[in-house]
Amino acid sequence: MTTTTTTPMNRLYAFLFLASISASEKVRYDGYKLYKVHVDNRDNLNALTNMQEDEDYNFWDLPRMNDSSLIVVAPKRIDEFEKIVNSNRMSATLMMDDLQRYIDEENPNVDGRATFDWTAYHRLNVIYQWMESLAQEHSKIVKIVNGGVSTLGTPIKGLKLCFNSNQNTSIFLESGIHAREWISVATTTYVANELLFNEDPAVRTLAESYIWYIFPIFNPDGYEYSHTMNRLWRKNLKRYTTRCKGVDLNRNWESHWAEVGTSSNPCAETYPGPEAFSEIESKSMSKFLKSIPEKLTAYLAFHSYSQLLLIPFGHSNERIDNYDDLMEIGKFSVKALSKRYGTDYTVGNIVDVIYAAAGGSMDWVRVAIGPRITYTYELRDKGRYGFLLPANQIIPTGEETMDSLIGMFQKALDLGYGSQS
Repeated sequence: MTTTTTTPMNRLYAFLFLASISASEKVRYDGYKLYKVHVDNRDNLNALTNMQEDEDYNFWDLPRMNDSSLIVVAPKRIDEFEKIVNSNRMSATLMMDDLQRYIDEENPNVDGRATFDWTAYHRLNVIYQWMESLAQEHSKIVKIVNGGVSTLGTPIKGLKLCFNSNQNTSIFLESGIHAREWISVATTTYVANELLFNEDPAVRTLAESYIWYIFPIFNPDGYEYSHTMNRLWRKNLKRYTTRCKGVDLNRNWESHWAEVGTSSNPCAETYPGPEAFSEIESKSMSKFLKSIPEKLTAYLAFHSYSQLLLIPFGHSNERIDNYDDLMEIGKFSVKALSKRYGTDYTVGNIVDVIYAAAGGSMDWVRVAIGPRITYTYELRDKGRYGFLLPANQIIPTGEETMDSLIGMFQKALDLGYGSQS
């Protein structure tokens, strides 16, 4: 564990952020309920689809045939929702009877902590200070890189880990592009720590075979906002209307932008922005990615939830040219992941396995830069807690994800995707 302190620059980021939201009021979810609804016919699907534009219904999963969708229902809509469910003979299960209680219980160990560890979800300035302390204490291996900048001017900081100055291939890890997906941020910081300090031979081989770029928080404004103002916030904080703000940064990349899986409504959670790369976060990070001097072997994006390992592309289920290899590597990876705790993942194309979603970072990187190993993790769980995964699951999630990465790159090497490929 590393003791953290607050620097003047971190205090400045915090001040600017708090000043920008001082006129807002913290969102609470007292009395909100979370339901799991199964869609088994077209009438069910149409009924749920018609509810999506109503802000009193927050869909954690997009409704699709023969699948379940998690829906947060505002107190004033509960009677209406139950009538819709009953009249359409839907199968609905109450998952959380008071959403605010689960929010309050999600992160019990964070207040007043003087150390950075993986028993709590941490704020932006604490994570950045931990990253900076690594660079100071292990300067021969760790460097801080500023990849981009946010709408509010916050730097998007990453770690560059280089154990071998002669190495010329790299792996890029991205997380936190969706603000509320805290477990993704905790997992990539856990992986970074393991790559630095774990002495297991398999971890050392993986760590020292590549240069690593690890960006825990692609969306720093949104991530901090999800801690201070609205736990379920997803987007960035760019304002396009007087009533609504935010763009879904994982729909804003110039990869079949806005073709499918987005909404033209600026208030919607999947609003892709007015054009591709309209957002400074995605635009600046795309420039940084193109500037990486080493050959990019792999790009891995981390999200939550659903326990999936997803293969490009999000706009179509047309098979990518090395689809068979990615499926083989992916299946080997999730088998390795499952050994420790029995956590079950599904591997497949984004459209086949979850839903169509164009304009994502992984798809753009695959086409624009060309790494052959490209996956998106959807981490724990399968919907019991969803985005509110309790902090006591951070370490198990990190451990099994590390296991999967070891398996992934062992199998990739077996198939000819070596550290020099």
